[in-house]
Amino acid sequence: MIFALLLCSLVGLLSSTVYLGLTTVAAYRFARSRRAAGESGDASLPPISVLKPVHGDEPYLSSSLESFFQQRYDRYELIFGARSADDPALAVVETLRRRYPHVPTRIVLTGPPIYANAKVSALEPMIEAAAHSFLLIADSDTRVGPHCLREVIAPLSDPRVGLVTCLYRGVSIGGLSSRLEALGMSVEMPSGVLVANLLEGMRFALGPTMATRKDVLNQLGGIGTLGEYLADDYMLGRLIWQSGHEVVLSRHVVDHIIVNQRWRASLQHQVRWMRSTRFSRPLGHLGTGLTFAMPFGALAAIAAVLADRVGLGLIFIAWAYASRVAQSVIVGFATLGDQQALSNCWLYPLRDLVGFAHWCVSYAGTSIVWRGERFELLRGGRMRAEQAAVARPRPLTARTHAGGLRPEQAASADPGESKG
Repeated sequence: MIFALLLCSLVGLLSSTVYLGLTTVAAYRFARSRRAAGESGDASLPPISVLKPVHGDEPYLSSSLESFFQQRYDRYELIFGARSADDPALAVVETLRRRYPHVPTRIVLTGPPIYANAKVSALEPMIEAAAHSFLLIADSDTRVGPHCLREVIAPLSDPRVGLVTCLYRGVSIGGLSSRLEALGMSVEMPSGVLVANLLEGMRFALGPTMATRKDVLNQLGGIGTLGEYLADDYMLGRLIWQSGHEVVLSRHVVDHIIVNQRWRASLQHQVRWMRSTRFSRPLGHLGTGLTFAMPFGALAAIAAVLADRVGLGLIFIAWAYASRVAQSVIVGFATLGDQQALSNCWLYPLRDLVGFAHWCVSYAGTSIVWRGERFELLRGGRMRAEQAAVARPRPLTARTHAGGLRPEQAASADPGESKG
């Protein structure tokens, strides 16, 4: 019994160590490509519509949205989508529009969701309202550098490229649960992406930042094609890759604000993400269990202690701990530039244990909670509401002029300017 436990634990320790090796190679390859990438002048880059769905107030919302007003890019517009004119996020948008009057800004009122995926429901009318064929879709809790548009859009000038996406760093808003979730975003998530890119190339996208073109979306049947999927980002990248286009991992790394400060909210968010990958990529998700080190190190240590080999047990747990610290430094700090991944590298082994627990829980059910609503996940990554159905049909949507519109003005906009 003890021997079997030790053997299984050693298999997990070895597989997680091999994974660390692959991650190191992939991280070095990505860092080298970032250094080798050249600059493109604005004159050679197309105008772009930046789509920002918003929903309520969030920590750091103002600074996150402001980073898009501060882009060093001559020709772009910002389109913010909200369900109603009284959304608190629109007051932040209005303040920023006044601060940056030179940036063309519009608001699209999307109404209640018509699909199970509320983000896709918001994006559909926003894309219809977009003035340009090049699109950047960015979450409201995403903060970017001033050269984001230039660096992300440049590869899309090649017609063979259908989508460009970005790695992201987790930014904690305080508290242990937020710090652990941020570490997972800065280390665990990008490690998987970098290894996948190394072994088979990009065949999916990452939701916080995605750039594409209208003609590419039209080939798929429009963004509404993703309305039934929870992992709309993964499916968008997958479908674009299957259509024959390339999916490119940008050199630009963005910040993703961790808005969950409470353990319960953080748990729901991470289990939702884990169950999403379980249904979208069942085999890959199953293999993820062998990439964690701390659970196997702990089991190996227990087996060694039961066999009266305490010294050997300490070696096993130190092996696992050191490999997780190294992963945090190599991926989070050296590759993504996250200072917290360096200063909190000693904490990442705990995050590794928590991540393994989330992975186990992902197999304990088929439902998820998203924005206060409960959904059931179906085969292939689709989802359906467990209770109330989403609203249909889409109501009239008020749109702003290029200079922007106050929320109270949008609410009373002439229906003749609406987009059905």
